[in-house]
Amino acid sequence: MSEAVKIETTPELVSAVYSKLETNVAKFRKISNNRPLTLSEKILVGHLDSSNFYDPERGKSYVFLNPDRVALQDVTGQMTILQFAQAGLKRVKIPTTVHCDHLIQAKVNSSTDTRFAIIQNNEVFQFLESACRKYGIGFWKPGAGIIHQVVLENYAFPGGLMIGTDSHTPNAGGLGMVAIGVGGLDAAEVMAGMPWELLYPKRIGVYLRGELNGWAAPKDIILYVASKLSVSGGTNAIIEYFGPGAKSISCTGKATITNMGAEIGATCSVFAYDERMERYLRATNRGAIADLANKHRELLTEDPEVEKDPAKYFDQLIEIDLSTLEPYVVGPHTPDLGRPISKMAEDVKKNNYIDDISVALIGSCTNSSYEDMSRAADVAEQAKAHGMKTPISLQVTPGSEMIRATIERDGQMKMLQDIGANVLANACGPCIGQWSRPELKKGERNTIVTSYNRNFPGRNDGRRETMNFIGSPELVIALALAGRLSFNPLNDELTAPHGNRFKLHPPKQAPEVPQRGFQITKEIYVPPASDPDSIQVIIDPKSDRLQKLEPFASWNGKDFEDLPVLAKTKGKTTTDHISPAGAWLMYRGHLDKISDNLLLGAVNAFNGEVGNGKNQLSGHIESFPHIAREYKAKGIRWIIVGDSNYGEGSSREHAAMTPRYLNCAAVIARSFARIHETNLKKQGILALTFANSADYDKILEDDRVSIVGLKDLQPGKPVQCRIHHADGGTEEIELKHSYNSAQIAWFKAGSALNLMRSK
Repeated sequence: MSEAVKIETTPELVSAVYSKLETNVAKFRKISNNRPLTLSEKILVGHLDSSNFYDPERGKSYVFLNPDRVALQDVTGQMTILQFAQAGLKRVKIPTTVHCDHLIQAKVNSSTDTRFAIIQNNEVFQFLESACRKYGIGFWKPGAGIIHQVVLENYAFPGGLMIGTDSHTPNAGGLGMVAIGVGGLDAAEVMAGMPWELLYPKRIGVYLRGELNGWAAPKDIILYVASKLSVSGGTNAIIEYFGPGAKSISCTGKATITNMGAEIGATCSVFAYDERMERYLRATNRGAIADLANKHRELLTEDPEVEKDPAKYFDQLIEIDLSTLEPYVVGPHTPDLGRPISKMAEDVKKNNYIDDISVALIGSCTNSSYEDMSRAADVAEQAKAHGMKTPISLQVTPGSEMIRATIERDGQMKMLQDIGANVLANACGPCIGQWSRPELKKGERNTIVTSYNRNFPGRNDGRRETMNFIGSPELVIALALAGRLSFNPLNDELTAPHGNRFKLHPPKQAPEVPQRGFQITKEIYVPPASDPDSIQVIIDPKSDRLQKLEPFASWNGKDFEDLPVLAKTKGKTTTDHISPAGAWLMYRGHLDKISDNLLLGAVNAFNGEVGNGKNQLSGHIESFPHIAREYKAKGIRWIIVGDSNYGEGSSREHAAMTPRYLNCAAVIARSFARIHETNLKKQGILALTFANSADYDKILEDDRVSIVGLKDLQPGKPVQCRIHHADGGTEEIELKHSYNSAQIAWFKAGSALNLMRSK
């Protein structure tokens, strides 16, 4: 384990959390007529703010919660800390950490790429480290590991509540924690000691029976669930996994499943505390926390009645027999397009997918555990015995320095390298667009296979033509050895260099934790300063990487009249499309610079182009950010019209901050992804949905849109919209919203940050 962590999850902290859970759950049982409770109910109720204690209605009521900790990564964390600084506090009010995992680009290998990233991003890392030391935040250095893996190894605990500025924060649900991805301003407010507001989620139950066997892995459970629920099926819901099959899955396997709940829009996903979690806690030097969890097991599991008759306690129920589950592959371009591996060859032919694989990649935050690497290495060892290497590029991303050092010591890394693997940095890298691929020609269609979690067009290498198919690490290794997407290791044979044909065996059962313990790692963590007043937060006023924030203007009390439509997006519009990553990550601390990427990945419904639209002032087709800047320079407010599940994907609040900075007044969509809708509200942009989804089609390229009656904006009351067509015709439509009174105050103040400043 790492050296002593100052912002640690101590037994004293956990004991205090369990004491509050015990008190609140007992109090809640009285006001809810002693009804049986699911696990997520117990954890949420246990963290209710005392000013907001009541029996909320799922999917309708807002609750105020007191999280136990906050986790930030180096990209979204920049803006979060800049916003926290506006509160004027000397130190954060609850345990907080920053993890430098997003700014390391995959080019060569681990050591080379990490060194280059430290040089290239030095001023950002200096800013983050100095701010962390001053404000009482733990700082994990570049190369220490991916945020979610490091949190699982050091901070997560059963029954806790954590928020994080990364959409895959729910990874910690594998250790029984309700862990939820949020925008940066949400995190800044909690760091400042304010309660956190959440739409009380619905509940989706996944009942597991049987045990995984053969090639099936925990990854296949979530890929199967995603294919059933779709990318928006979990929106505003917590997914709870339970049943006898849940106890057969390792802690890190559970984390793989909860991590990818973000791909179906879930608020978070969670497993009940069991012996597998206990084993992981003890292996990561947290035996005292395991002892506490054992004493409070009834708080960390659902009530017995829930498992006996689950349909009564969940809004939706899915049942899976793990013993019959086949390995799944999802993709391309969306994580819910799934099929069992036995159907992949048929899909390749039917859809004209490129069968030849260009690159195979394993690891990332969702599949980089000791167990994952051991199973992947077992497949590699089988191939090596036949003299085989992968005919294609194979890249491996360890999730943390602890994992990297341990698999180097125990031999799994060498087994993978022996078949041709290249080991990348302990960072996100190709999973988030931080991947240099000079070998590809512009516009070249190609297939990659990964064990990652997200596969939107342009997500991995910035190229929309790259098709990413996702599977378990062991399945990816098998596909890499064949070099073909249509290969099915359950039935097909490989040809060794000397001509003999052989079949891979399913990987043998791998240890969940290393028999010799995890390798000790050093010099990867910086604690807060003991004399914070002597620390200066480092921001160069001439920097093009960091920029102090200026407040957004408050609402002027007038309706939005005759606004041009900057963009009407068609189909999947993720936060990757609204505010692309890749090379743009370097500007996440500089709002003006990052605003030049606005909607560059979005498909324009009017002309089918990506990132371009019609400038209503000149009549020319230009890039969306260029048009927005011209409108802003002339004092013109404007709107975005979005399709279904607008803002799906990452928690990046820049997808809300950049349109606000460039003068966006409102976003009208068929529907929103949860985090993005909240981020829009927080930044003072009106987030509205069509009362009639078909009204999306009524808005034309040259229209002007008026949103009226805003002085009477109230919770639950529709908003009226007038569409002024270029031919002089006018149509009226109704728009809905999900604002409560507090959120309406954010809009009127210009942003939630403006209110936080005033407090």
